[in-house]
Amino acid sequence: MGGIFLYSGYTKLYPIEPFEYTFVDFGFINWQVAPFIARLMIAFEFFIGLLLVLNFNLRKLTYKLGIGVLVFFCIYLVLQIVLSGNKGNCGCFGSAIQMTPLQALIKNFIMLAVFFILYKFHPGWELKNKWKYLVILPFVFSLVMPFILNPVALDYSEAYLNKPENNFKLELDSLYNNATLSIPPKTLSKGKHVIAFMSLTCPHCRIAAKKIRILHERNPEISFYFVLNGDNEKLKPFFEDTKTEAMPHCILNGRNFVYLAGANLPCIYLINNSTVENSVNYIDLDEQELKNWLKK
Repeated sequence: MGGIFLYSGYTKLYPIEPFEYTFVDFGFINWQVAPFIARLMIAFEFFIGLLLVLNFNLRKLTYKLGIGVLVFFCIYLVLQIVLSGNKGNCGCFGSAIQMTPLQALIKNFIMLAVFFILYKFHPGWELKNKWKYLVILPFVFSLVMPFILNPVALDYSEAYLNKPENNFKLELDSLYNNATLSIPPKTLSKGKHVIAFMSLTCPHCRIAAKKIRILHERNPEISFYFVLNGDNEKLKPFFEDTKTEAMPHCILNGRNFVYLAGANLPCIYLINNSTVENSVNYIDLDEQELKNWLKK
């Protein structure tokens, strides 16, 4: 059981962005706070996992913490199923093990049952007197490890402050003439838009799509458009994972896609009247900076 908690926390660290976005998606945590909340939650999983492995204070503390965390995740998974359906990856084990919300819910129920059995038959070692302070060691270790293994980076504004010396025109005619599935609107050539070029099989593109979906839901006034690369049968798993089927999108394959997007994906352009004013990676894509860019 301790190994499951440790593995669950570790797999959320790489990549950690989808887990961070989950807290922003709740609606009451902003982009700057979410990285810290995500790492603290992972630290909590590490702490429970270490206490279980060490058999410290099981009935007095550890089992109660583990049951509490599982109940919390069960409530979250039920809400996710009710609001979004049983689709996509729940993120319980990051991107290492893909599980639907229902599968994760069943897994949590099994773990809860095991906890109750352990609570009855396996008391573990209760630390008494001066030894009780030993629990501080796994606590401190668990608290700092997520921040050491995957430090918080909050320099989002750099991508916007360091603008390229020469803006360039994006040849959208290539997009209009060669896109499939749906024809991109000609309005992309006028005004300000954020166009994201992504591959349906690229894991980083899926992370970018999840972030853009949240940005779009929080800021419907920002025009986002997806240019996707890949076979049509890959669309469904991409949309189920990222929940972006409602985002405006088209498919562009072959040299036409590479001509516009280049080789490094995802490629996110901030476009003003067909001119790329900046190219931003998904980690640096900042909500407030996008708003500031729209107002210029």
